[in-house]
Amino acid sequence: MSISRRSFVGLAGAGAFAPVALWAQQDPVLEAVRSTLFGRRTEFEAHMAFLKDRGNPDVVPALLTGMRFSDRRRDDIVEVMEALTGKQLGTNWFEWMLWQERNPQVVPHPSLIPFKREVLLGVDSNFDVFLQPEYLQRDKMKIRLEEIAWGGVRKDGIPSLDNPTLISAANADYMKGDDLVFGVAINGDERAYPLRIMGWHEMFNDVIGGVPVALAYCTLCGSGILFETQVQGRQKPLVFGSSGFLYRSNKLMFDRATHSLWNQYTGKPVVGPLVDSGLTLKQRPVVITTWDSWKTSHPGTRVLSLNTGHRRNYGSGVVYRDYFASSELMFPALVDQSKHRQKDYVFAVRQFGAARAWPLDAFKRTPVINDAIAGRPLVLIGDPAERSVRAYERKSHKFSASGRGLRDAKGADWTVTEEAIVGADGTRLPRVAGHISYWFAWDNYMGDAASVYDG
Repeated sequence: MSISRRSFVGLAGAGAFAPVALWAQQDPVLEAVRSTLFGRRTEFEAHMAFLKDRGNPDVVPALLTGMRFSDRRRDDIVEVMEALTGKQLGTNWFEWMLWQERNPQVVPHPSLIPFKREVLLGVDSNFDVFLQPEYLQRDKMKIRLEEIAWGGVRKDGIPSLDNPTLISAANADYMKGDDLVFGVAINGDERAYPLRIMGWHEMFNDVIGGVPVALAYCTLCGSGILFETQVQGRQKPLVFGSSGFLYRSNKLMFDRATHSLWNQYTGKPVVGPLVDSGLTLKQRPVVITTWDSWKTSHPGTRVLSLNTGHRRNYGSGVVYRDYFASSELMFPALVDQSKHRQKDYVFAVRQFGAARAWPLDAFKRTPVINDAIAGRPLVLIGDPAERSVRAYERKSHKFSASGRGLRDAKGADWTVTEEAIVGADGTRLPRVAGHISYWFAWDNYMGDAASVYDG
């Protein structure tokens, strides 16, 4: 991830740094942190000595930014960071980011804002729409600026699929039976979006069954969440893209109307004009399952075409192959692994004013789990082999598995559909929105505010 000083400046053009250079002359701390990337060697050494003597760790977030993008000066920057914090973490950017997450009491020096802006605009000048200084003040953000990390791509470097081309199941000869898909059915409109394609795009904006939606797929945290995009107070549905930024190994998506940054996991704006809007995107049910299972139960389904308008290797198991096979994270995030490993899968539900997760492994013991969230009885049907879980309200019923359906305690059979489970008398128990996720993301974003099934 390191960029040499020469290529870094070349990305933005020399003129991009002139305003900050003028500010730096009026702020010795800003001038010092800028020297990690832009100063002469003798100036840099003097500035590092100044920061050491100053003795305040509030400059560590800025130094950490400089360290990540510096080659030749990394060891010297780390020496200052270690002196200011008393921690010996070497040149391991990952570990320093974890230290930063553990120490929210360290409030960054104000120079972090202009310096981080300068660095990130040097990567991509288009980042400017996300990094307006007025929205980067600590009291204006829902997340910590120092924890926003560049994910290695520019704005829209992971291009969204907007109203993509769909084809019939019969014409999808590129699909293999065990390929995983995101299955969506709204008002009888049945769609399949293969993960082997969505892994390259991480976002689609579409209208399904007359409902404008976006599927936000964070490959790093294993979660694909379907959101409604028509929100209160706006005439047109929001259209989302990938910003190129991460927060605790979770993608920050953005809406194209206001360029606010949104937390993909919670569906809430965290930086920008919509931060105080009170908006939370409403979730819609989505399931991960195999192509064979989906097309068998939904023979009229349409599926995403390979004709996306982009050149990618959409082969089975290609995208993020090494990451998905590894137990390690690609970007830093603190996680409690006392009961679950960081990349164990869970099924996550955030509804009815509460949040609860069910480990996918729990469905190895039984495919049907009767449980509740916030006092609301639920039944969950899962298949770990297909990474598939669906949740429904169950009222006073208690269910067990029966063939491809459910059976209640009175022996009556119920039919499972994408929108509800249906009794012989026509009674419908509605689907509850949820999604699969890696444990680390659930633990990091929900933490003590959520409960976890341990039955």
